[in-house]
Amino acid sequence: MANFASAIDSLHENEVEEIIIDITQIEESAQWHPECCIYKVPKRLRDVMEQAYTPKLISIGPVHYGKLANMEKLKLKYFKDFFSRPGKSQKEFASIIEEYEDKIRHCYAAEISLPEREVFLKMVLLDSIFIIELFLKITGTQKDYILCKPWLAFGISQDLILLENQLPFFILNHLYDQSRFSEVNHKTFLMLACAYFFGGDIELSPENEVKHFTDLQRYFYYPPNYPLSKDGYVIQYLPSATKLDTAGLLFKKWDKLEENSLAADRRLLDIKLQKNCLPFLQKLSCLEFLQTHLVIPPFVVDDQTEERFRNLMALEMCHYPDNAYICNYILLLDFLINSKEDVELLVKEGIIVNSLGSNKAVANMVNKLGQEIIEVNSYYLGVADAVNKHYRSPWNQNMASLKKVYFRDIWRGSATVAAVLVLIMAILSFLGPSAFRII
Repeated sequence: MANFASAIDSLHENEVEEIIIDITQIEESAQWHPECCIYKVPKRLRDVMEQAYTPKLISIGPVHYGKLANMEKLKLKYFKDFFSRPGKSQKEFASIIEEYEDKIRHCYAAEISLPEREVFLKMVLLDSIFIIELFLKITGTQKDYILCKPWLAFGISQDLILLENQLPFFILNHLYDQSRFSEVNHKTFLMLACAYFFGGDIELSPENEVKHFTDLQRYFYYPPNYPLSKDGYVIQYLPSATKLDTAGLLFKKWDKLEENSLAADRRLLDIKLQKNCLPFLQKLSCLEFLQTHLVIPPFVVDDQTEERFRNLMALEMCHYPDNAYICNYILLLDFLINSKEDVELLVKEGIIVNSLGSNKAVANMVNKLGQEIIEVNSYYLGVADAVNKHYRSPWNQNMASLKKVYFRDIWRGSATVAAVLVLIMAILSFLGPSAFRII
C-alpha cells in the first residue's frame, strides 16, 4: 500500500514538473520613472483611428525614428543654419545632451524602444536644434523654404503636437537658454512655443511643469472651475440635445467678453447650467432671460479637431487619468450628440461651428472620440445631475410640450391667445351681466 501511495505521489510530481514555468529566463522589465511623460498610444485607442497618432511629414524622437527619411535633409539644413551663427559650437550643445541623457531617457515610457547611445544622442541633438531653429525662423523676418509653403508649415506644426512625436520640453528649453537668443529677442522658449502653436503670448504654468508640446496643448485649455467628482463617480446618463430641447432646456452660446481672443478660446471647457430665478415663468417666450439655459462655449470643428483631441485624450489616459478634463469634456459632448439632429440644434445656437460641412460627420466624429475612453472621475458630474433633474421634471416636460404645440411661432401663439380670449368672452357672455359685476 505504501509503495502504491509513493507511486501516486511520484506521478503527481511529474505532472507538476511539466507545468512549471521557468521564471529565471524572464527579463526584468524597465520600471516606470517619475519623469516618464512620453508614451506610445495604447492599442485600444490606436485601433479606432491609427492615422491620428502617426506623423505624416516629420518624425521627432525615437518612436517614429527613421520612418520619414525625406525630411532628414531639412533637419540637417536647419542644423547647419543654427551653427553657422557666430559663437555656436556643436560640441557645447552635444555635451548638454550627454549630461542629461539619463533624464531624457527616463521621459520615455518602458514600451518605447530607444536606440543605442550614439544614435540616441545624435537624434536628440538634431531634432532639438531643428525645433529651436524652426521657432526662430517663424518669429524672425528671414524667408525660408517651410515658411514659403503654407501646406508644409501647417503639416509640420500638426506633427509636432502628436503624443508619440515628442522630445522632453526641458531639454529644448535648456538648449535654447544655452544659445542665448533670449538675450537678443527677450523671449523665453515657452513664449516662442506659444507664439508658434497659438499665434500669441499667453499665460501658462511655469516652464518646468510643461512636459512636451502635447502637454503644452493641454495646458492651453483652462480646466473647468468645478469640483472633481470622487473616484468611480462619473456621468452614467445624459439625454441628447434634442431630448433636452423637448424638456424646455435652452442651449445658449457662452457670451465671450473678448471675442476671437486667445483668452476666450481657452474657456472652451466652461460649461454651466444657468437656472431661472422664477420657475413658474420659465416657459413664457417673452421672458426667455428667466428660463433655464445650458451655456456652452463655441466648439470649432474642422479637419484637425479630431487629431488634436485624440492626442490630448491619449496623453490624459496615460499620464493624467485622475485629472482628465479634456476626456471629461469630450464624453459630455458625446452624451449630448447622438445624431445629426443634435448637431443641427447646436449649430443653430452657435455652440458648434461646423467647418466640416456635414452635421452627420460632426456627430460621427464626436461619437468616435468617446470610444475606448475610460473615466475615473468627472468635472461635469454636478452639471449632468442638474440637467438630468431638469429633464425628469414633469412640469418642465408638460410646459415644453405646451409651448411646442401652441406657441411654436408668433402666428400659432397669436392664434392661441386669440382663441383663449374668445373662449373667455364666450364664457362671460354666457354668465351674463353678473359676471362683469364680479370682475
